[in-house]
Amino acid sequence: MQEHEYEQEIDLREVFLLLKHNLVAIVATTLVSAVVGLMITMFLITPQYEASATMIVNTRQDQSATVTNDQITSAKNLVSTYSIIVRSDTVLMPVINNLKLSETYEELSKKVVVSAVDATQVMRISYQNPDPQYAKTVVQEITKVAPGVIQDMVEAGSVKVISEARVGTEPVSPSIKKNTAIAGILGMALIVAVVLIKELFNNTFKTSEDIQSRLGLTVLGVIPEID
Repeated sequence: MQEHEYEQEIDLREVFLLLKHNLVAIVATTLVSAVVGLMITMFLITPQYEASATMIVNTRQDQSATVTNDQITSAKNLVSTYSIIVRSDTVLMPVINNLKLSETYEELSKKVVVSAVDATQVMRISYQNPDPQYAKTVVQEITKVAPGVIQDMVEAGSVKVISEARVGTEPVSPSIKKNTAIAGILGMALIVAVVLIKELFNNTFKTSEDIQSRLGLTVLGVIPEID
């Protein structure tokens, strides 16, 4: 008997009916995955609190009241330079020694973030830690050490603290809503993929049309089911 090769066509209507038929399993898996994501986020992931302070960059060390546009532009450009200095060992090693931190310079440097605020001459220094008071203390010490180091290294400029270190009352990570939603979506995608793959590799013939389309044979008769 000669074998007939066939290609299984994807019918969107059949896919819809297949998913509808497995709707209970899909919904259940999605909910279970979301609950698992919620539980992991709440009980297994350590919450992180963020402390931050802002400093303004100046291009001069004198107290002249006159400020030109060129000076402001230069100060904006210096933010990126100052951010490198703030995260350097010249600043962070004294912070580690002064506070007797258990973190190494490499560990602390990765956690300290320095960024420009809205493309201005103001830079924001932030640091995250499970202990909010610890995070605040670290940022506070950085704002004490950094100005002196910057003035020594960049003689034409300086920085001043605008707002002292503050820490939020709520953790910044992890996001319970985000992680729960991601877990639910991943669970739903997984069960849908399993259902479709299972159907794709299902070679059983359910109707006479399946025999005709897959084997290319003409159906001469169908035995009816008798209750």
